[in-house]
Amino acid sequence: MIYLFYGSDVGKVRTKAFDWVAKARAKEPNLEYVRLAREELTVPTLEDAALSGGLFVKRLLVLLDDPFPSARAKSDDEDVEETAIGIIEEHIDALAASDNAIIILAPKLAAAKAKKLAAKAKVEYKFDKPATQEVARGFNGNLVNALAVRSREKLWLEINRALIAGDAPEMLHGLLHWKARDLMEKGSRAWKPQESRHLSLTLIELLQNSRRGGLDLALSLERFALSV
Repeated sequence: MIYLFYGSDVGKVRTKAFDWVAKARAKEPNLEYVRLAREELTVPTLEDAALSGGLFVKRLLVLLDDPFPSARAKSDDEDVEETAIGIIEEHIDALAASDNAIIILAPKLAAAKAKKLAAKAKVEYKFDKPATQEVARGFNGNLVNALAVRSREKLWLEINRALIAGDAPEMLHGLLHWKARDLMEKGSRAWKPQESRHLSLTLIELLQNSRRGGLDLALSLERFALSV
C-alpha cells in the first residue's frame, strides 16, 4: 500500500508525513519501521524493507524519504538520483500491492510523476503552499538555518530544544538530511560543494550506525551538531 505525501509546501509535507508515521506506530506498536533515504535506496534494500513479508515476518512501515527531488543542479549525486527513480518506477506495482505500508515522501514532486504515483497510491496527501504563506507551522526553520550557516552552537541548541519539545530524533535527522541535500543542490557560502556532499553522507552513516545498535540517535545528533 502506497501513501503519497507531496506538494510545494516542503515543511508541511515533511511534518505531516512524520506525524502520520508517529500515529501509525502508536496505533500499532509492533509495526516494524524503517526510513530509507535516496542514498540508501537500492534494489536489495527496497525489496528487504518494503516488499518482504510472510508468515514469520512483521508487517512493515517504510518511509522512502525524498527519492526524487523535482529540480537539482548537476552533481556527482546524479547517478544516485537516477538509480533511485528507476528502482521505484520498476517496483511501483509491487509496492502498491504490498501488505506493508509504504510512505513516499516527495516534496515538490513534478506534476507528471505525481500523477503516476497518485494513481498507484491508496491515499495521497498533497500540501501546496499559497503564495502568501510563509514558513509552514511545524517546520523547524531555526534548526535548518543553524545548519545552513554552520553554527554548531545554534544547531546544538535547536536540536535540544526540539528534543525537549517532544520532536522525534528520526524526524530531526530527516529534516537535517533534507537540508544537507538542499545545500548540495543550491550551493552555500558556508558549505563548499564537497563539504555539503560529505555532510549528507555523514548523516546517512550516523543513522545507519544508530540502527545497528550504536549510540542513541538523539545523542548522535547532539554529537553531530558539535562537529559541524
